Amino acid sequence: MTNNNSAVHLSGNSGRPKILLVLHQHNSTPGRVGMMLHERGYDLDIRRPPLGHPLPDTLAEHVGAIIFGGPMSANDEDEYINREIDWISVPLKENKPFFGICLGAQMMVRHLGGEVKPNETEFAEIGYYPITPTPAGSAMMDWPQMIYQWHREGFSLPSGTKLLATGDQYPNQAICYGDNAYGVQFHAELTTWMMNRWTVLGADRFDLNGAQQREQHFLGRSLYDGAVKQWLNEFLDLWVGPATDHQ
Repeated sequence: MTNNNSAVHLSGNSGRPKILLVLHQHNSTPGRVGMMLHERGYDLDIRRPPLGHPLPDTLAEHVGAIIFGGPMSANDEDEYINREIDWISVPLKENKPFFGICLGAQMMVRHLGGEVKPNETEFAEIGYYPITPTPAGSAMMDWPQMIYQWHREGFSLPSGTKLLATGDQYPNQAICYGDNAYGVQFHAELTTWMMNRWTVLGADRFDLNGAQQREQHFLGRSLYDGAVKQWLNEFLDLWVGPATDHQ
């Protein structure tokens, strides 16, 4: 039997500030987000609720939290899905930085009373698609014109949220709630290794309405990834900054 606790990566006694990272599969990684946070001086506390890992009752020992994506839906009835949706109350009530990526953003929207569902044509954004910042988003930072997506559901805009970026098929691409809770529909965290893995294991998704073929994914990365990486760097500086700010 696998010892679930052995898969939890804790900071130990390093003394470095911690960020809680919630992943949803055994082989999932935090990708570029994890690397950039580590470079900023943070330890990464990785939990995988589908494998039985607990989520903390408080973020008193963490600077913030990120919930990543996964092949499941925020509408699924699995116990851990509902547990994560409910748990988002912890960072929101404690006013700790929260960042939801794709599934994580959809969970935040559901927590706030919004809806998650496909659009009218069941369009699947799988590949690179355009986004456009709103005036509120433009005031925060520069945004890439094209960004990597892997989803076939979008989310509504719950009361109290602010729209930061929009798209053609799914109009709510990036949102914020309060001062430091953000959700994005797209995947700026993707590394080349992750793209290779996703496009192999998820090749059946290329038959969905709107999905781009595998070669388009890698062509898009060569054209657009520089701007995406710059956006993520600027976003993380805005979201938590360097670890020295929290020591």
